[in-house]
Amino acid sequence: MPSTEVKYEYLEHTADAKFRAYGKTKEDAFANAAEAMFNVMINTSKVDCKHREDIIVNAPEIDELLVEWLSELLFLFEVDFLAFGEFKVENITEKDGEFELSGHACGEEIDLERHEIDTEVKAVTYNDLRVEETENGSMVQVTVDT
Repeated sequence: MPSTEVKYEYLEHTADAKFRAYGKTKEDAFANAAEAMFNVMINTSKVDCKHREDIIVNAPEIDELLVEWLSELLFLFEVDFLAFGEFKVENITEKDGEFELSGHACGEEIDLERHEIDTEVKAVTYNDLRVEETENGSMVQVTVDT
């Protein structure tokens, strides 16, 4: 894992966008993955935190939980026209064979004069998907269809 200050890095991929996100905890790595995905689409530093969207997702496996989290954020971007720049995952829990994530994203309605759309992300894929514990915390790897 890179230094603890690196939140995410982009990896070479022929057609899609692929990245690894890091964190001291799974929660941090999941939040950093969301930031990496949104930075594929827009410059998140230009997004103001005017609207908070609380999110709870469930899945039978931890890697599927990551896909559900990112897919829900992508859905809000595409359907509700919300651009997010800040992400927080409060908890990832496992109970009775089901994982649950509770978190939120903070952003605002997309304003095309301020939020230039760079690359369209069509979907979060299961291709080469990884959620791993490392010496320094957690690492997730994601490929998104662009």
